[in-house]
Parts: sequence; C-alpha cells; structure tokens
Amino acid sequence: MNKTPISEISLYDLFGNSLTSSLCVNIEKGAEMWVVTGMLVRQLESFTDAVVVRENDKPIGIVGGKDVITKLIENPTSDLFYNTKVEDIMEKRWPTVSKATKLRELIEFWKETRRAFAAIPNEFFDYSAISAKKLLEVGKKLKTNITIADLPEKKLLTFTKESTIGDVLNLMLEGNARRLILENSTKFINDRIILQKITEELKCLQGVDNFIDIPISEFKLEELKIVTENLSIPQVSKIMFETEHPCVIFQGKIITPWDICLILLSEKLTEYE
Repeated sequence: MNKTPISEISLYDLFGNSLTSSLCVNIEKGAEMWVVTGMLVRQLESFTDAVVVRENDKPIGIVGGKDVITKLIENPTSDLFYNTKVEDIMEKRWPTVSKATKLRELIEFWKETRRAFAAIPNEFFDYSAISAKKLLEVGKKLKTNITIADLPEKKLLTFTKESTIGDVLNLMLEGNARRLILENSTKFINDRIILQKITEELKCLQGVDNFIDIPISEFKLEELKIVTENLSIPQVSKIMFETEHPCVIFQGKIITPWDICLILLSEKLTEYE
C-alpha cells in the first residue's frame, strides 16, 4: 500500500495543537524603525522570526531582517531609524495559511516569496507564526535513513577579515543570505548580529557618519556548531531546534533549517513518529 508523503499532510495533522503555539509579535503602524529593529534582535532565528505590522489591530505586513538590511544599504544613517516608519519598509504581502494547508504548499509558498514566514489563525481570534525553525519539529520526528551527507552541496558565501560591513551587507543581498561565513574559519555573521550591534552599541547610528566603512573586525562574530558525525535528519533537526543560532557545519557543508524544509518535500518521506 502506498503511503502518503509527509509533504501532502496538513499542517494540523503534523503539528496538532502545537501548530499555533508561537504567537505573532506585533508593532503598530506609525512606529519608528528603531523600535522594530530592537524587537527583531530578539525575534530573528526564533520560532517567530519576524514582526507583524498592524493598523487598528489588523495585520497589514511584516518586517524581517532582510527588510532592514535592504534599506540599510540604501540609507546607512540614523535617518533610517528615526525618520522612517515601519510601514515604509515592510513586506506588504500578508502571508497566511490554514490548518488544512499541506506542508508542501507552505514550503512552495516560501520558495516563491523567498521568505520563510507565515501566519495562521489561532484559537485566540488572532494569529500565530510559522517559521523554518518551527518545521524542525517535523524534521525531529522523521523516520528516515537520509543523513546530512546526503544533502545537496551549496555555495558557501564568505567574507574576509578585511571586509567592511558595507561589503557584508551587499554580499547578503546579492546572495539572498542571512548568514555569511568568515573565510577559512567557522565564525559567522548574520542579520541578528548586525542589528544587535546597531541598536545596542551604535545607538541606531546616531553620530555615525561612515557606517558602511566600519571594519567587520569591530563586530562580534559567532561560532558555528561543528558536527563531526554524519547525523540523520532527525538528529540534526533536534540539534538546530535546541540552539540559539540554528545552523551547523559538517565537513565544510552548512546546514540550516531551510535545508530541512527542502528535504521535507521529498515524496520518499512517508513515516514519522
């Protein structure tokens, strides 16, 4: 008997009541950019991973790290944070799914929008968030012999010790990447690290006239978690689910929650706990 691929199962059947466990984090239209940037420092790479913009309680868009990074390249000054409103930079599409949405439909939607975020109505007559990290819950429960060595190779996006933050921001935008690796190392920088530096140390660029020329050496880089064994997909999903920065490196290959999302599209995956 043919078994149904996991990708063809509804979100509710996969997650049950935990589907709506991560409530959306909200900000009201009219708020200045410095406010939402500080909020994103806490939300990026979490189960919410973005901030929802509302007008009179109605969701009208979302703001993620990429939205700030894009505008930061265009306007790398304090003006961006103190004279720009959240609605001026937000993604105006409001990405919603339902309990009946199939896993495949969700991931294909993310591939189309190039943004792994969706909102789902919850029991509080409001919305909860679904992100790539949330889908690690499914990855953890898979019954499969697929390992991280089986995942396709992808180009490693790197920067050098001589790079400026302007170089890094442009590389992120060109590669549609949230994370870059320091050449010949296991250190990385991502959108969250950059926004944290801007909000906590550079006071949203007040008095900073040359932000894009700041050497990357002035940023505190994080260390990738090194994996030495050829782990199964459930094993690596569990590790990333439990870490602050959900990303590991195995034999020079970077694995992120997005890689797990893509493997979940395989029609060969039919069993889970």
